Amino acid sequence: MKYVRLGTTGLEVSAITLGCMSFGNPMRGNHSWTLPEEVSRPLIKQALDAGITTFDTANVYSDGSSEEIVGRALRDLATRDEVVLATKVHGRMRPGPNGAGLSRRAILSEIDHSLTRLGTDYVDLYQIHRWDPLTPITETMEALHDVVKAGKARYIGASSMYAWQFATAQHTADLNGFTRFVSMQDQYNLINREEEREMHPYCLDQGVGVLPWSPLARGKLTRDWDDTTSRSETDNFGQTLYKQHEEGDRAIADVVAEVAAERGVPRAQVALAWVRQQPAVTSPIVGATQAHHLEDAVASVDLTLSDEELARLAAPYRPHVPEGF
Repeated sequence: MKYVRLGTTGLEVSAITLGCMSFGNPMRGNHSWTLPEEVSRPLIKQALDAGITTFDTANVYSDGSSEEIVGRALRDLATRDEVVLATKVHGRMRPGPNGAGLSRRAILSEIDHSLTRLGTDYVDLYQIHRWDPLTPITETMEALHDVVKAGKARYIGASSMYAWQFATAQHTADLNGFTRFVSMQDQYNLINREEEREMHPYCLDQGVGVLPWSPLARGKLTRDWDDTTSRSETDNFGQTLYKQHEEGDRAIADVVAEVAAERGVPRAQVALAWVRQQPAVTSPIVGATQAHHLEDAVASVDLTLSDEELARLAAPYRPHVPEGF
């Protein structure tokens, strides 16, 4: 495993981040495909044994049970100071007023709930899961600043928004002396590259690390285009993605398969290697439900694609309407 700085911070993260949405009580929330604790724990141990030190979850994943499973596993299998633990806030955690969003009330409440579920005094990275159009950004940034100053988070990050929104948040922090975001977690892969237009250049300019989610396009780049999995058949959010240019996207997936065959490696390694070699990217977030998912993710760190291969993989892309916000 390799380790890299998160943007221009001093924080070192593993070159692969383990996404923990796959871990959770399948009876809680709306992710019936998630893995219960007894199945999740061996995968978390496998990740640790492979040198993955960075773990990303969210309060909303499986109604909080992802945080519970990850927290217990890291407590038992790792030393807290040796791992980088990230979680997120924004999604609805309870019905009624103040059960979601990025108000001061919601943020200060949810960080405490997350820390309790994770069984830790602090998270290394506390991220806003989406933009909240109903809350003034000054209120959100001040609340996040207070979370950092209280020692409950070491750094803050953001996820999936328009570049102008992210720039507005950073400008608000600068004007008021609040803590700035150090990372952007956005959807980025070979069949969704819209972040290259504004978000990634902005992150490069501002020294912000990029942690792409869905770097394998929900598995579409790892298998034949029409193949399905239990997750793809039941993941309601995932079913809203990758519908815009299916023929063009299929052509990209075919090139991934061709390069993988020429290299003699699984397709996942090629798709991840492409993402990792993009200039703005710090550490792709990879979910795992089977051991070989982690094996491929770790192996991709040592796979360097040639300029010709990078160009072949990128060539079929056609513009998409941004999605996943």
